[in-house]
Amino acid sequence: MPEKAFLVSETVTKDAKGITATRIGFIGAGTVGNALAVRLSRKGYPVVAVASRTRASADKLADRVPGCQAYETKQEVADIADLVFITTPDDAIAQVAAELKWHAGQSVAHCSGADSLDSLEPARKAGAQVGGFHPLQTFASVEHAIENLPGSTFALETEGEMLETLKRMALDLDGSWIKLGSGDKVLYHAAAVVACNYLVTLVKLSTDLWQVFGVDRPQAVRALMPLLRGTLNNVENVGLPNCLTGPIARGDVGTINKHLAALSQSTPELLSTYRELGLQTIPIALDKGKIDEAKAEEMRRVLAEAG
Repeated sequence: MPEKAFLVSETVTKDAKGITATRIGFIGAGTVGNALAVRLSRKGYPVVAVASRTRASADKLADRVPGCQAYETKQEVADIADLVFITTPDDAIAQVAAELKWHAGQSVAHCSGADSLDSLEPARKAGAQVGGFHPLQTFASVEHAIENLPGSTFALETEGEMLETLKRMALDLDGSWIKLGSGDKVLYHAAAVVACNYLVTLVKLSTDLWQVFGVDRPQAVRALMPLLRGTLNNVENVGLPNCLTGPIARGDVGTINKHLAALSQSTPELLSTYRELGLQTIPIALDKGKIDEAKAEEMRRVLAEAG
C-alpha cells in the first residue's frame, strides 16, 4: 500500500540550503499559476521566471510578483529555474514536459488533480525529480484563487527530497498535505468534483424550484446562502453522520411523499435526482442512529415506487 500521510502544522526552518536557494519558475499563468506564484513569493520563495501561452499573461503574473521576469519561451524558464511548476491546462502538461530540455538536479511539478506523474516522464528520464502538487481548492478567478489558497490541503505525489520540499511548501502556504499513490489521483479528483462542482449543480437545481413559485435565481441564491453556510459549518464542526438533518434523518416518510408528489407535478425532470440523492442519504441517517432498519426500508420503498 502506498504511504498515506496528513499534516496540519509543522515548524519549518529556512536556511541557505532551504527555500531561499531554490529558484522557482512557472510555465502557465492561469489562476493556479498566479495563486501559487503570489503566495509563495509572499512567503519568501524566490519566484524568478514565468512563461505562458501569451506574453501578456506572463507579464501580468510577473507584475504581481517582485523579482519575477516574464520570458518569451518556456525553455527559458526551464533553463533558469531549479523548481518548475507546470500550471498549464491538464491536456497540455505532457506536451510541455516532452518538448523542453530538462537536466539532472532540477525539479518539475505539475498541479493537476487528475493526472499522474506519467505526464512528466520525459523530465524524469532527463534526470529531473518530478512531482504533483495539487491544491484542493476552487478558483473562480485569479483574485479569488490568491485569496482562497491559504488553508488548502495539497495533494502530493512524489518521493524523496522533492516530497520533503513540497511538504514544506504546503505548510508554508498555511495549508496541510496528503500524499497520494500513483493510482489514487483519479478517484481523489472525482471526489473533489462531487464535493465542489456538483454542489454548484445542486444549488442550481434548488433555485430552479424557487422559480416555479416565482422567485428569481439571484434572490433564491441569496436566500439559500445562510442555509448552505450553516450546512458546511455543521459538516466541519459536527461531522458526518451527525450533521445530517431533514426528513430522511428523521424518518419523516410523510414529508418525503409530499416532496415526490409536488416534484412529479411541477418539475418531473428533477424526480430521479431527488430519488437517487434520497437513497444515498438513507445510509447516513442509519449511521446517525435516529432511524432503524425498518424505517430505512420504508423510505427505500417509497423512493423506489416513485420511479
